[in-house]
Amino acid sequence: MEKRKRDVLKNIDLVQVNNAGISGVTFSMASGTEEYSSNIWSKATETYELAEECLKTNYYGAKRTTEALIPLLQISESPRIVNISSSIVMLKGMVGEQLKGVLTGFTTEEKLSDLISEYLKDFKQGLLETKGWPTCLSAYTVSKVAMNAYTRIVANKYPDFCINCVCPGFVKTDINLNTGKLTVEEGAATPVKLAVLPKGGPSGLFFVRGEPASPDLDDGYIGR
Repeated sequence: MEKRKRDVLKNIDLVQVNNAGISGVTFSMASGTEEYSSNIWSKATETYELAEECLKTNYYGAKRTTEALIPLLQISESPRIVNISSSIVMLKGMVGEQLKGVLTGFTTEEKLSDLISEYLKDFKQGLLETKGWPTCLSAYTVSKVAMNAYTRIVANKYPDFCINCVCPGFVKTDINLNTGKLTVEEGAATPVKLAVLPKGGPSGLFFVRGEPASPDLDDGYIGR
């Protein structure tokens, strides 16, 4: 029975999409679309508890789900993993000195965990700016940098997989109080494209606007 199940799964395209995510902030403002549309991030409040929850959801949640599903994905002839990230990791002034090396260099899961622990420790002690961490959308930025780095780590570990991360764009969702510029359908375009890559397709890359993005930091806007 087990062999029969494996034979069936072997010929099925198995795809994992890590899409769960939270912002790590709360908003202090009156209700109303017009006010929401006016730079909502300047009205965001970040706390240690929210930061911890954000990293548990956005990074560790995706990591643990991936670890649990790898044995199943390995049965497939063409396994794929799509990690939803953000182009916030490309913005000068947003990432902070502590994270730049993680974006462009190779790291390990252990070093990523140590980095996140150090970040949370500095957050609790009020040392984010002093230690060079991002101070706006802080935990969210750290979680997405970790996601991009983890994507490269897992892609290197499983060369027969197609494992990529992607910024879907600034999509209208609850995470931004529906102030995004793209519809859900528009935002899904590139993740779906990566989910149906042929065997031997690109792996370990970060896609923005449907194309592989440079790891170099650039000026721009959140969700560009």
